[in-house]
Amino acid sequence: MNDINQLNLKNILEQAHIGIVIHRWDTTIAYVNPKALELLRLSYDQIIGKSAYDPQWQFIDDRGRKLPFDQYPVNKVINSRNKLNNEIVGVIDGSAKDISWFQVNAYVEGEVGKGGFVIVTFTDISDAKKMFSFEDIVQNTQDIVIVTEAGDIDYPTGPRIVYVNKAFELLTGYSSSEVVGETPRILQGALTDKAATKRIHTALEKGAAVTETLLNYDKNGRPYWIEFNIIPLVNKYGETTHFAAIERDVSEIIFRQEQLKKRNEDLRVLKLKLEEIVENRTQELERAKAKLEKIAFFDPLTHAPNRRLFRDQIIKLISASQRSNSAVILGLLDIDDFKLVNDKFGHDIGDAVLVELAQAIQAIFRTEDTFCRYGGEEFAFAASASQEQDASVLGERLLNAARQLKVHTESKDVTITVSIGMTAVDAKEITDFEETLRDADKALYQAKSEGKDRFVVIT
Repeated sequence: MNDINQLNLKNILEQAHIGIVIHRWDTTIAYVNPKALELLRLSYDQIIGKSAYDPQWQFIDDRGRKLPFDQYPVNKVINSRNKLNNEIVGVIDGSAKDISWFQVNAYVEGEVGKGGFVIVTFTDISDAKKMFSFEDIVQNTQDIVIVTEAGDIDYPTGPRIVYVNKAFELLTGYSSSEVVGETPRILQGALTDKAATKRIHTALEKGAAVTETLLNYDKNGRPYWIEFNIIPLVNKYGETTHFAAIERDVSEIIFRQEQLKKRNEDLRVLKLKLEEIVENRTQELERAKAKLEKIAFFDPLTHAPNRRLFRDQIIKLISASQRSNSAVILGLLDIDDFKLVNDKFGHDIGDAVLVELAQAIQAIFRTEDTFCRYGGEEFAFAASASQEQDASVLGERLLNAARQLKVHTESKDVTITVSIGMTAVDAKEITDFEETLRDADKALYQAKSEGKDRFVVIT
């Protein structure tokens, strides 16, 4: 074979060591090579024909933030018509607890539009990403951090330094560029304890962690005592690839150990207390973070999903219904004469009614359905249906749930009715769910005008 045009390009793709996924213009997947299946931990049937909107995977950026659909690699190329070069993307799926990190490139092949394809290639960089995902923290910690290779640890060439942080530079006087490629032995001198260095070497040979206190020398020859922990760093195959040394200057402790014995004990107690304070503060911050995340996606009064979460969920529901050729019911539910409840019984009772109603609504919907507090005393909902007639069944269940609701007060039980507007359409006909929801709003207005405590379906 002398003509390059005679090469079997598909066979080349099948043998490639990078993941390759080819999307049609509607983002459905037309081809995936074996390496991509391996990296994504999916079978051929699980991925072929699926769109970028499929809920079985979720993308995040290199700071761990959830990517909106329009920022998925294939969608960025489709929307901008530009290439995607070396973008870092994380993929979360249900088959593994760890995030897979990829360097992604993508471009358009063929005619832009319905006849074209988007080629996405990606390389696994999980090991490198994990290794330095906390580099900002390590760079700014007051402890000295040194990372060396694990391949060669013998004198005089190894172990070879690949990273030091700012604290190292401040203590030793060496810049990072001066020591990277060197061995930590440049910090040792005539008075460095040979027995301690031998214990360190023995631990490194075994790939084991070790703690020592050692006399080192800075760039100007000033001696200082360093206490450090060396830990092995392993890759996903369990192989030790590097060693990390976490160090701190303990010169004052060594030089004045006898004079400062009592003070050292106080410092030890203080350290434990500070660790306790830090732990408590960390837990407080985690609780605050969880609370903020809940506020971002859930109504603080009823704990029902808010509009933001409803929008994300309804897009996924419509996409799933389109693939299964199902109908979708979209609706709005409004409490009848809710102002009278607030005026007669007070806003606390009105809030209690909203909470009870949200719980009653949630009990009716399935896991794959979605609803939210749309605003004030109004709720929005969406449900997948096998046929459009299912809307009437759902409407009756919602009406009865509201009629049976009771909120106790000192004088009497508060009861309510609701009006519901719905539209039931084939999922494939939905191009803008906001527009479809406006039809449900018209149906709600009709239900109100016809006497309330009823539902109206527009098809």
